[in-house]
Amino acid sequence: MPLNCGIVGLPNVGKSTIFNALTAAEAQAANYPFCTIDPNVGVVSVPDERMDQITKFVKPKSIVPTTMEFVDIAGLVEGASKGEGLGNQFLGHIRSTDATCHVVRCFADPNVIHVAGGVNPLHDIDIINTELLLADLETVEKRWARTERAARNTTDVGVKCEAEALKKLLEGLQAGRPARVIELTAEERIAAYDLHLITAKPVLFVANVDEAGLKDGNDWVAAVEKRAAEEGAQVVRICGAMEAEIALLEPDERAEFLADMGLAEPGLNRLIHAAYRLLGLITYFTAGVQEVRAWTIPDGAKAPQAAGVIHSDFERGFIRADAYHCENLFALGSEQAVKEKGLYRSEGKEYVVKDGDILFFKFNV
Repeated sequence: MPLNCGIVGLPNVGKSTIFNALTAAEAQAANYPFCTIDPNVGVVSVPDERMDQITKFVKPKSIVPTTMEFVDIAGLVEGASKGEGLGNQFLGHIRSTDATCHVVRCFADPNVIHVAGGVNPLHDIDIINTELLLADLETVEKRWARTERAARNTTDVGVKCEAEALKKLLEGLQAGRPARVIELTAEERIAAYDLHLITAKPVLFVANVDEAGLKDGNDWVAAVEKRAAEEGAQVVRICGAMEAEIALLEPDERAEFLADMGLAEPGLNRLIHAAYRLLGLITYFTAGVQEVRAWTIPDGAKAPQAAGVIHSDFERGFIRADAYHCENLFALGSEQAVKEKGLYRSEGKEYVVKDGDILFFKFNV
């Protein structure tokens, strides 16, 4: 099951337009709030030029890229934590995602209604943040009321650890700090995991701009970038309307359009890569004449864990991984040349897989 990012924001900021371009899923986009009620889900390929390069040398029968899942979630409005608008549905859907892509509108257009009455991305961010904080605060308060009493009457280390985690979360959320920046020990994070706090998720801001804003930025984009820097978050600048046009073009036409605009790649590629990094993911490859395939693993994963994403038997019966890096293949031109240079290695269970590794697993079940 691919890891996923929930695309969130106020109504009419361009969430569904960007989602449509990302996934070609044709989620309904309309000029009124709540046109997206049930979350639309799309699985997209992660663009990776290294796969194209690998295939030049390996010449496989098939190519399988790695993927990410994006979820277009209904627009949130002020009061969502108390059930306003589609608040309960929104909060339920976003809890099930791994990370949040927060779309904010950074362009003026009198023909597109803004639910808050005018373009003010920082105000939009504050509304979303406040509603998510309030929802998390309610969750923590309910658990704290029960756990605090239990912790006073027990010597159980686990219960006391949970109580300490909840106390820190409660104090942080009450002070307006999202759960992701509240300092917890490793044990406390484990104890609090099943709370599924929304503000514990990593966040990527997506500044939806017009064509001029894409090239030169604007005051709204600058304000979002400043806020993101203060929160330790990233910002990706995208012109949703332009990306929607690009997504409808044939590949040759798309390349010509991008060249005319002075762009190296679609903004959506940058969004996908940024979301991939946000989730702490890397890619390794398996490469043979039957198939070249990309696989997604957490950064820092060891060889058996990487083998397990192919099949659980690979991890259970792991013996070793034959490995070399794709850059060695590009530089030397063939696997045989890589071997002759002594760059083809046999790695054991403690090997930490690197982004861009080409691996061949040996296992026995």
